[in-house]
Amino acid sequence: MSPATSPASPHHRPPDGRTPFIVGLGVAQLCSWGTLYYSFPQIAQAMGAELGWSKAELYGAATLGLAFAGLAAYPVGAGIDRGHGRAIMAGGSVLAGLLFVLWSQAGSMMVFYAAVAGLGAMQAATLYEPAFAVVARRAGALQARPGITALTLWGGFSSTVFVPLIQFLIDTVGWRDTLLVLGAVNVLVCATANFLSVDSSRDTPAPRVADDTVPRRSPVGEALRQPAFWALALAFTAYSAMFSGFTFHVYPLLVERGFDLASVVGAIAIIGPAQVAGRVAVSVFAPRAPVRAVGSVIVAVFPLAFLALEFMPPDFRWVALFAIGFGAVNGIITIVRGLIVPELITRRAYGAVNGALSVPATLSRALAPAGLAALWTATGSYDAVLFAVIALALVLALGFWTAALVARPVED
Repeated sequence: MSPATSPASPHHRPPDGRTPFIVGLGVAQLCSWGTLYYSFPQIAQAMGAELGWSKAELYGAATLGLAFAGLAAYPVGAGIDRGHGRAIMAGGSVLAGLLFVLWSQAGSMMVFYAAVAGLGAMQAATLYEPAFAVVARRAGALQARPGITALTLWGGFSSTVFVPLIQFLIDTVGWRDTLLVLGAVNVLVCATANFLSVDSSRDTPAPRVADDTVPRRSPVGEALRQPAFWALALAFTAYSAMFSGFTFHVYPLLVERGFDLASVVGAIAIIGPAQVAGRVAVSVFAPRAPVRAVGSVIVAVFPLAFLALEFMPPDFRWVALFAIGFGAVNGIITIVRGLIVPELITRRAYGAVNGALSVPATLSRALAPAGLAALWTATGSYDAVLFAVIALALVLALGFWTAALVARPVED
C-alpha cells in the first residue's frame, strides 16, 4: 500500500475540538482575535478623545494595517508549508505584544501608524489563515475539517469575551495601560499556546507520487493556471469587501432606515452568537457534506438577506431575523473558506495557495469601508450603499458557483 493511500496512524489521527493541539490553538485564536482585531475601535475612540485626532486619521492606520496583512498573507502561508508554523505563529504573537507596547507610547502619528501597520502584518501570522494551515499540515488537507471547525468556534467567542473586558480596562486604567495588558496577553498567552501547540514533527507526512523522480510543478503555479482559483479569488474578494464594508456601516445604515437605537444595538449584538450557531449547525447536521455543496447554498443567502433588508419595515423582529441569518451564514462561510481549496484546487501547499487567495481579499477588506463612505457622501443616502453591498453579494455567489462548476478533479 502506497503512502498516499495508507490509513492514518494513531500518531496522525485527525485532530478535533477535544485534542490538546486544537485546544491550545483555540485559546490563542480567542485571545488573538480579541486583541488584534476587535480592540481597535474602542482604543481608537479613547485615543481620539484624549489626543484630538480625527476618525479619518485614526482609521487610516487601520486601513494600512489591513493592507500589510494582505501583503504578508502569501509569505506566511508559504513559510508554514515549509514547516515553520511554530516560529511564525509564536513569534508573531511575541512581536504583536511588543507592538502593543509601542502603541501604548504613541504621542505622534508616526509611532501610531508604525505600530498598527505592524499589528496588521501580525494578524496574517496569528489569526485564522495560519492556524488553518497548521491544522491542515497536522491532519492532512482532507482531514482538517473537524479541527478547522473547532477553531472557528473558539474565535467566535472572542468579541464576547474581549469587547467588554477592553471597555472595562479603558474605563479603569486608561487606553495606554489597556494596550500594555493586551501586549501581555499576546506574549504570555498567545505565544505560549502557539509554541506548545504547533510542532511540525507531528505533521502528517505529505503524500508522494508513485515516481518521486518525476519533477512536479509548483502547486501555487498549478493553482494559478486553474479557472476555479480565479473564480474563488473573485468570490472571496467580493465577500471581504461586502462583509467589511457592511460591518463598518451597519449602525448608521440601520438608523437611517428608521430603526430605533435599541433595535440597532440589539440586532448587532445578535450577529456574533449567530455566527457560532451557524458553525455548530454545520458540524452537527452536515459534518461530511461536500464543502462545495455547503458553500453553494450559503452564498445564495447573502444577496437575498440584503435585498430583504432593503424592503424591511423598521421593526426589531424583522431586523433580528436578518441578524440571525446574516450571522449564521457568515459563520459558515469561514469554515467553507478554510476547507474549499483542498476540495476544488489542490491538496498541496495549503498555506501558500490560501495565502495567495487572501491577498486581494484582505486588500478589499481594507478599502471597502472608505469606498462605501465615499459612495454615501456622493449620494447622501445609504440606499446606494446597500445596493452596492447587494451587488458584491451577487458577485460572491456567482464567483463561488463558477468555481464549483469548473473545478477539475483534485489530485494529490
